[in-house]
Amino acid sequence: MRALVKRKAERGIWMEEVPMPEVGVNDVLIQVKKAAICGTDLHMYKWDLWSQQHCTPPYIMGHEFVGTVVDIGPGVRNIRVGERVTAEGHIVCGQCRNCRRGMGHVCEHSLSVGIFGKDGAFAEYVTIPESNIVKLRPEIPDDFAAIMDPFGNATHTALAFPLLGEDVLITGAGLIGTMAAGICRFAGAKHIVVTDINSLRLDIAKRMGATLTVNGAKGETVEGAMQQLGIHGFDVGLEMSGAPAAFNDMVAHMYKGSNIAQLGILPENTQADWSKIIFNALTIKGITGRHMWETWYMMEQMLLGGLDLSPVITHHFPFDNFQLGFDVMESGKCGKVILEISD
Repeated sequence: MRALVKRKAERGIWMEEVPMPEVGVNDVLIQVKKAAICGTDLHMYKWDLWSQQHCTPPYIMGHEFVGTVVDIGPGVRNIRVGERVTAEGHIVCGQCRNCRRGMGHVCEHSLSVGIFGKDGAFAEYVTIPESNIVKLRPEIPDDFAAIMDPFGNATHTALAFPLLGEDVLITGAGLIGTMAAGICRFAGAKHIVVTDINSLRLDIAKRMGATLTVNGAKGETVEGAMQQLGIHGFDVGLEMSGAPAAFNDMVAHMYKGSNIAQLGILPENTQADWSKIIFNALTIKGITGRHMWETWYMMEQMLLGGLDLSPVITHHFPFDNFQLGFDVMESGKCGKVILEISD
């Protein structure tokens, strides 16, 4: 089968002919229909410091996908051939303290599909343990199903704190930030302000429900947005950028006693105004992955309830043209990029 392999510890990704994956006792073999390029995939493509610290080539990349079950292992009980599925990308041990208390998203021994420990879905076929398979309702389009993984990150972050009637600041208008804007609007937030320096992505944020956007590259400021809205601070902050300046700008404009959900990965040397955090009684909650499995139930219900993710999807490419997908991702002139793997 054809697959995109991170063959070498250097910049790039290579399409190769590789053996079909073996189907284990509890595995499900999926023919991949669509797979989306994630920001993590771009990190691995560029082979940056994070990738060098966490990933060990060779391996097949890709963890956002939708496909059809074509075979099952003898131990599989609840999945049938022909079903349309996606999957949770974190494969957990089920036995550590966190797994046993319902916190599998912070399992002590997890593997990550297409990143470390398990070959991924930038391939014509992928195997996934039955325990990680998510069956899809027919009302959920393939394009949305292919991006359930990052939609889950956005959901986990956005719904970390109550939103109904609250003023929300989102720093970072990448895919997860723009989807979070839609989730906040769906959940009844009062005002939603999104900041970034990318005009295209801020336009997507507006289409997803942002009240106002702030483009720092044009000299726009969070203070200016607050004046327009007539507010004195934000009740909920969703930090998606991983940029120290954006994080500190958020801290400076939070209402006393408010909450920040931190998904963006800040550099190790990030400095913060701890006096503001302490004396304004701010709560900062770190977010990783999707809360298994509550986040998935929330995602499904929002999609069935009418949340439209189509504005965030800007490009489709045939599998053979994968390089164009990575090029446009690297340029930043896109929303979500989807590779069409099979018909």
